[in-house]
Amino acid sequence: MTSTRTPAVGTSMSRLDGPLKVRGAATYAYEHEVDNPAYLGLVLSSVARGRVIAVDDAAALAEPGVLAVITHANAPKLANDDPELAVLQSAEVFWRRQVVAAVVAETIEVARYAAGLVRVTYEELPHDTEMRYDEDALEKPGNHVGLFGTADGELNNGMPNADSTVGDVETALAEAPVAIDATYTLPHEFQSPMEPHAAIAQWTGEDTLTIYHSTQGVTDARNWIAMTLGLPPRNIRVISPHVGGGFGSKTFPQSYAVLAAMAAEVVGGPVKLALTRQQTFFMTGYRAPSRHRVQLGADRNGRLTAIAHDSVQQTARAKKYAEQIAIVSRAMWAAPHRRTTHRLLPLDVSVPTIMRGPGETQGAFALESAMDEMAIELGMDPIEFRILNEPEAHPESGLPFSSRHVVECLRAGARIVGWDRRDPTPRSRRENGWLIGTGVATGLHVAPQLRGNSTRVQAAPGGRYTVSIAAADIGTGTWTSLVQIAADGLDVDVDAVTMRIGDSDLPSASPAGFSSGTSSWGTSIVAATREMRRLVDEEHGGTIPAQGLDITVDAPINPYASQYEMYSFGAQFAQVRIHEETGTVRVPRMVGVFDAGRIVNPKTARSQLIGGMTQGISMTLHEAGVIDNRIGQIVNHDLAGYHFAANADIGSVEAHWIDSVDPYTNPLGTKGLGEVCVVGVAAAIANAVYHATGLRIRDLPITLDKLLPQEL
Repeated sequence: MTSTRTPAVGTSMSRLDGPLKVRGAATYAYEHEVDNPAYLGLVLSSVARGRVIAVDDAAALAEPGVLAVITHANAPKLANDDPELAVLQSAEVFWRRQVVAAVVAETIEVARYAAGLVRVTYEELPHDTEMRYDEDALEKPGNHVGLFGTADGELNNGMPNADSTVGDVETALAEAPVAIDATYTLPHEFQSPMEPHAAIAQWTGEDTLTIYHSTQGVTDARNWIAMTLGLPPRNIRVISPHVGGGFGSKTFPQSYAVLAAMAAEVVGGPVKLALTRQQTFFMTGYRAPSRHRVQLGADRNGRLTAIAHDSVQQTARAKKYAEQIAIVSRAMWAAPHRRTTHRLLPLDVSVPTIMRGPGETQGAFALESAMDEMAIELGMDPIEFRILNEPEAHPESGLPFSSRHVVECLRAGARIVGWDRRDPTPRSRRENGWLIGTGVATGLHVAPQLRGNSTRVQAAPGGRYTVSIAAADIGTGTWTSLVQIAADGLDVDVDAVTMRIGDSDLPSASPAGFSSGTSSWGTSIVAATREMRRLVDEEHGGTIPAQGLDITVDAPINPYASQYEMYSFGAQFAQVRIHEETGTVRVPRMVGVFDAGRIVNPKTARSQLIGGMTQGISMTLHEAGVIDNRIGQIVNHDLAGYHFAANADIGSVEAHWIDSVDPYTNPLGTKGLGEVCVVGVAAAIANAVYHATGLRIRDLPITLDKLLPQEL
């Protein structure tokens, strides 16, 4: 029988968890109620490299309300030696502001005050935190193994190999009638989600543990924490129904969750830990500074003959993290000769991690700025130059794209912003002392379906269904979109579905990140709900039996994964205004047009796209961590010194998308949009700044000090 109900997928729905949030009733990690909790105060190292040789905790222990002081000398022993997770396991100090002791107390005020009473003596060793590019200091990352790791244990954010080469790049560049060679740099950037990183740990038995944890993936968090504590994963329960933003910084479980578990073991009761804003700058990762040299060669007609993208990124000496910061140049534009390289500079710094649009965002700033420079060198319109170099298949693998609508995105965006009325001459438009310019850039992000997802569906008489999967809602609308997917799979109204997520006791799920959530969890839910619907219709005559039905189904592997290259794409257009006397930069309008496959919930999708572009404006104009290499520390490690965009900094941000369903990514036809929306923003703004001023800024952020020394 053909259903007459209106499909939920594709309908703009308000967040089902919205009423809870506006009433303050959505429970975040630090807010879960436990009986008589203790609190942790942290002692962080005051040297960038060295050894702890003495800890004087007498004053702290004498403070009323202090229950314990934990150091490397008395901490519970952990099962591995990961420098980031296995906290307080040795006297070694690998970076400044590393945890070297922790105070457990009856109140948070006493814990933090007593932490300030602990005196630590160090053997200080020479440190190195200076970003540089000497060849003898650089290392090649290991090849990708599994989701995150490499064979030698470093963290690798999905980069299949460090280098790629097609054809003869050097000869092609040397022989190109038109060539450019430019270098672009990006600084430290920090995620700074609204909800602080927090955990509550409570041992519920001799070797069983519950952690309320601010995490982007409860299943992975449970597994990593279990590995660190030396427990079977089944003995640990991680609960995280609501997460107040993460932007990558809550993907990998950091030491604060392990610390809370250790402290709870020491005092024999539940322990709460919420990092201060300052502590998050040292303990939860960041986007590492990077340098990109991009060389392009083209013929006189504008066809690219060569693309070379050589990158260097900072990492931690103690635990290396590699990100695919040049990989965008492998897939974005056609050229017969091409090369990408990735190199790491290990320093005595804390461990970098994922930040929204990881890898592609840094690389696209360089590539798309260089594409603009090449278009200008050729005397071509930047949009037409890109369209001319649109690839028919993936330029390196040769595989077809599952879908690719970059040209449509560019054409649609051009119509929306009135690109045909743009005078391409730099400094050609002024209004009341402001130079006005427009710029364009494109971007992409891989559209993965991650493994490890299962869904449980319980059917009750009367047509009520409970759908369970250990997914995460980090503010993106997961609670709502998954209900929509489940309702369509079951052919019922959304009111008939109760969703359960954010608990590692539920069937396993991959983390929220990499623009994979809806596609990965959704594939699992589609499989399980369709199987439940088949059982009800074919084996029970269309009626749920009195005892109900209960099934758990693993997500199927995508049979097309090896046959197609799968990406989301976008084209972004920026208008900038730059004051001729002060150098102040404003972005009164940002327009993005995206190719993200089927849109499950247009309302929450638009919110994601606008949020990503807003974050991109912020990174382009404001954000930079400044390190004092004398002491090896980020000096602007709070929200007073680390500036990001406020409401007054953001003008009109408009999100549009191409109506399309990808036939190969997954049963829903989705591709993901949470990452791609930030990827092209920086280059679009930088290109607009050039159009307004005639000045090419290749070093983010674009601040007035980089404009005023030059002639505006």
